[in-house]
Amino acid sequence: MRAGLGAAAAALLLLFAALGAQAQQQPRQPVLITAEAIEHDQETNIVTAVGRVELDNGTQILQADRVAWDPRSDTVRAMGNIALVQPTGEVLFADEVELTDEFRNGFVSGIRVLLADQSRLAAASAVRQGGTYTEMYNALFTSCSTCMGDRDPPVWQLRASKVTHDQVAHTVRYEHARLEFFGIPLLYTPFFTHPDPTIQRKSGLLAPTYGSTNALGATIETPYYLNLAPSRDATLTPFFTAKEGMVMKGEYRQLTPNGLFETRGSITRPWARDDDNLRLNERDTRGHVETSGLWTLSPDWRWGFTGSRSSDDTYLRRYEISDANVLTTNAFVEGMRDRNYAAVNAWSFQGLRQDDDPGQSPTVLPMMEYSRYSPTGRYGQYAVVDANVLAIHRSEGRNVMRLSSRAEWRLPYTSRFGEVYSMSASVRADGYAVDGQRETTAVPDQTVDGFKGRVLPRLALEWRFPLVRAGTNSDYMIEPIVEGIVAPYGGNPPLIPNEDSLAFEYDDTNLFGPSRFPGLDRWEGGPRINYGVRFGTYSARTAAHAMIGQTARARDDTFPAGSGLEKSPSDYVGRISVQWPTVDLEQRFRLDRESFSLRRNEVDLGFGPDDAKFTAGYVFLSEKIDPLDGPDGPEARREELNLTARVKLTQTWSINARSRHDLRENGGLMLAGLGLVYDCDCMRVGLELTRRLTEDRDVPRSTAISLRVNLRHLG
Repeated sequence: MRAGLGAAAAALLLLFAALGAQAQQQPRQPVLITAEAIEHDQETNIVTAVGRVELDNGTQILQADRVAWDPRSDTVRAMGNIALVQPTGEVLFADEVELTDEFRNGFVSGIRVLLADQSRLAAASAVRQGGTYTEMYNALFTSCSTCMGDRDPPVWQLRASKVTHDQVAHTVRYEHARLEFFGIPLLYTPFFTHPDPTIQRKSGLLAPTYGSTNALGATIETPYYLNLAPSRDATLTPFFTAKEGMVMKGEYRQLTPNGLFETRGSITRPWARDDDNLRLNERDTRGHVETSGLWTLSPDWRWGFTGSRSSDDTYLRRYEISDANVLTTNAFVEGMRDRNYAAVNAWSFQGLRQDDDPGQSPTVLPMMEYSRYSPTGRYGQYAVVDANVLAIHRSEGRNVMRLSSRAEWRLPYTSRFGEVYSMSASVRADGYAVDGQRETTAVPDQTVDGFKGRVLPRLALEWRFPLVRAGTNSDYMIEPIVEGIVAPYGGNPPLIPNEDSLAFEYDDTNLFGPSRFPGLDRWEGGPRINYGVRFGTYSARTAAHAMIGQTARARDDTFPAGSGLEKSPSDYVGRISVQWPTVDLEQRFRLDRESFSLRRNEVDLGFGPDDAKFTAGYVFLSEKIDPLDGPDGPEARREELNLTARVKLTQTWSINARSRHDLRENGGLMLAGLGLVYDCDCMRVGLELTRRLTEDRDVPRSTAISLRVNLRHLG
């Protein structure tokens, strides 16, 4: 509402101010007056400008058929086709304006205002009193100009019998206001008040939100905003549900001289339910909290935190707050200078899946990292030193402490023929202290405690030969790549646990590199050769590039069956990327080394113009990867398809759809949605039907119908 009648009231004040300043013709703000004639009555001392009158003070332009100034009664009157053009884009029209009492009081009739955002205001008349108080009568506001053609009345408009703007209190008050659609009143309120456009924040009710789901029934959110201070605010949001009672939500935000902090949460006390979603005869307190903060300590150092916690596994999904499966809490201090980096982190996790064991959830305290790059030498050589300290604690299961350090020397070199070489030599030393580690190669229930260390040297040489040919319309590139690595076998004794390398995947992103593992706990040993080729074509509007490669190893005792690296040479991995004006394709794949059949395939495809856009996301993992470390390893068997579509039917109407499918044998449709959208210059209406076919304990399958109406420039 502040962008509507409130802004129009401010524009009306500009008219009063402009007429006053222009009539006074103050020396510090000279006014250029042009007219067909200027008359001065010697008896009454009235000065009148007649015919195409224009007053220009450098920032505002006032036009009228006639402007008269009576110095004896201190009255300025403008009549006929009055128009005031503001530098911000607003244009105000009126039939007649009269100002008195040193321009503190006045009257305007026949008001029409065109705001900079193309919204419109009309009022029968307006009165200004005391230089700070303005009243508009029989006011009408709308931002519709093209919605559904040139209609009279517009699609929607706001009417009020009286609008009062108090410049001292900075408020705009409406009396007998009603919202009309196609000329039919749908909403009415006897009065309401909001801050004027000069106030950026003020406490008060915000627009409510309505909805309905089969789990919660009809719902309504009624947020109340609290302006606590220039640097602090809060929002309290009662969330009423027909089936589960009330949920109280809240949010608090604060700026400090060197950072910011915010937190949000919710709490409720519904009837308790069991894992089969059956209601129990007792109440249960449920809720969640999310918080984050970031502060600057110096130009090189900062610290902060993020945190999320829920009272139970299903609360966030049942009340449609979040679909997260894991909640993470992190606190950190980090510093960056040039290419050097240091950080101290603490982590904890809350698993929300049904089979998550809270006793097995790790608490990482601390995790310290340090990386330092030496200055570049005469031949481009440089050294890197890394250090890492990690301590993992569990209430049940193993506790681990790790100390790791690495030193590496690198030498890049480019020959005069364009060949690019990269040579490196590194040595890493790790030390582990383990409490309660389960021995994976012996009796399953046997536990082993103790200390273990390892020293891991590695030599690597990479060769690339990028070849580029410039064409008439496109450029072409081909780049063969060969990388040789020498490292000792072993390095993964049973006592050393696998904490940070469980999420292992062999693909194009780690084909060329010292290790396939994302962390430090697993070491890729043995001599090996990685080789592949990249090629592509590029133009001003299109690009297409691809790569494929594999690795060959003398032997391997590290990678499990199904990983693609269990045999030598390995499976082929690659990527295809295409960007055309109406096609965007990204594919990552892994091919069987012998049959060339797809073992992993990830495709993201988008095609069609903006008026008819379709996207598809497909993930295919052909087989389960055996665990890397007994029962703690990941399972990767998966096949899933995600589809979305948006088709613009007319200039204002469009339809959209989405679906998610589990293509495995016992899978099926997981989610489906269909929506209809009407979008024009002054409003957006969206109607959507969503069906979720997944369930988790007290989160049942659900069907939801939502209707969202957004009236632009209103609110």
